[in-house]
Amino acid sequence: MQSTQGNQLVELDRQHLIHPVTNFRAHEKRGVTILESGKGAWLRDIDGNELLDAFSGLWCVNTGYGQESIVRAATEQLQRLPYATGYFSYGSEPAIRLAAQLVELAPPSLQHVYFTQGGSDAVDAAIRYVVYYYNALGKPNKKHFISLQRGYHGSSAAGAGLTGLPVFHRHFDLPSLHQHHIPSPYPYRNPVGQDDAAIIAASVQALRDKVAELGADNVAAFFCEPIQGSGGVIVPPAGWLKAMADTCRELGILLAVDEVITGFGRTGPLFACEAEDVRPDLMTVAKGLTAGYAPMGAVLMSDAIYQAISECAGPDIAVGHGQTYSAHPVSAAIGLEVLRLYHEGGLLENGIAQGPRFSAGLRALLDHPLVGDARNRGLVGALELVADKESKRQFDPSLRLSESIAEAAYRNRVVFRAFNDNILGFAPALCYTEEEFDLLFKRLKRTLDEVLELPAVRAAMS
Repeated sequence: MQSTQGNQLVELDRQHLIHPVTNFRAHEKRGVTILESGKGAWLRDIDGNELLDAFSGLWCVNTGYGQESIVRAATEQLQRLPYATGYFSYGSEPAIRLAAQLVELAPPSLQHVYFTQGGSDAVDAAIRYVVYYYNALGKPNKKHFISLQRGYHGSSAAGAGLTGLPVFHRHFDLPSLHQHHIPSPYPYRNPVGQDDAAIIAASVQALRDKVAELGADNVAAFFCEPIQGSGGVIVPPAGWLKAMADTCRELGILLAVDEVITGFGRTGPLFACEAEDVRPDLMTVAKGLTAGYAPMGAVLMSDAIYQAISECAGPDIAVGHGQTYSAHPVSAAIGLEVLRLYHEGGLLENGIAQGPRFSAGLRALLDHPLVGDARNRGLVGALELVADKESKRQFDPSLRLSESIAEAAYRNRVVFRAFNDNILGFAPALCYTEEEFDLLFKRLKRTLDEVLELPAVRAAMS
C-alpha cells in the first residue's frame, strides 16, 4: 500500500514524465514503480520492499549500488570543478586520465577516445566519424552500414536504424536507405542448426553476400555487439566475432564493435573483444564505464581513422562534432574510480569467479517445463521460454506472457528483464555473492512455477 506521497508521485509521473521504450497508454494505466534506494545488489522501492536486482539497473550498475568510494570521487570533483567544457581546447584532469586509461586497457588497435553522454550518442558519433573518414579518403560512395537483425545500437536518429528491432523503426522512418541488416547468429533458432562452425560460416557468408549486393566500394562499416543484448541475449559461438572481424578486413570495410553492454567485465574480461583478440577500428562503450552512477559513454577509434580526419580538416577547420557534456569531469572522476574498483577492488575477479555458478544456475532451469534454452557468457545470460520444448514453439503474443512474468517476479522480489518474446534477460552485478546467486535462482524458480500454473499458460502448452 503506497503512502500519500507515493500516490502523489505516481500521479505526477502519469501526467508529466515520458518513460523510455514504453507504451504510453499502458504505463498510464499501470503507474510507475518508484525506487527509493539501493545497496550492493539490492534495491528498495518506496513501499519498503527489498528487491534483488539481477539486471544491474539496465545492464549498467556493474559495481552494485551504494559504493562509497564512487560517491566520494563524485563529491570531491563536484566541489573542485563541477563542469569543464572540452571546447576551445579546454579540458579537465579526470577526463584526460580516463581517456589514457581506456586506451591502455582497450584492444591495441584503439588509440583515441571521444566521450559522449551514453551509448546511443556514442554510436551516433561513430557513424559521423566513419562518414567523415571515408570522405577524407576520397571515397564518398562508402556510405552504407551493415548490422545484425536483433542487434541493438541505441535509439538515436541514426543508431536506431542500425538497431535490428522493429519497434525502434516503426513510425520513425527507419532504417534509412543506407542501413542494412543480416541475420542474427542466434544459435537456438538458427536455420542452419546449432553447430558452431555452421553458424559462423552462415554469418560470414551473409556479410559477404550483403557487401557483394551493395558493392564493396559503397559499404562503410559493419556494426555488431559481441553478444546481442536487448535482442534477447543472443550468445554467438566462440570464434564468431573473430571470423566477422577477419571478413571485414578482407572486404575492406570497417569493424565497429558495440561493447556498451558487454564492456567492463560483463562477459569476464574487461572487454569481450579480448576473448578472441579482436582489434576493431571503432568501439563504443557506456553503461559499465561509470557503472550507471553518472551518464557517460565513449567512442574509441583507431589512429588511422583519427589521422585521416585530422589531415582532411587541415590546420584551420574544426571537425564539426561535439556536445556540451562531452568529457564531463564528474562523470570522468566516477569512471576512474569505477575502473579502480574493477581491478584493485576485485570486481573483475569476483565476476569471473562467480560466472560458473551463474551458468550452472541457468542451466539447471532447463529442467523446468517452461524453459527451452539457457545461455550466458560471464555474467550476462538468458532463459528462453517456450510453449513446446521439442518444436521450440513460442507462446502467442496475445497472452502478453512477459507482463505476467514481470508481475510474478516482483511478487518474488527479484528484478530481471522480461522481453516481449518471452526471453528472460539477466545481468547481475559483479559484486554478487554466492548466497545472492542461490537466492536469485530460488526466487526465479518460484516465479517460473507461478507462471506455469496460470490457466492460459497451461492451455497454451497442452
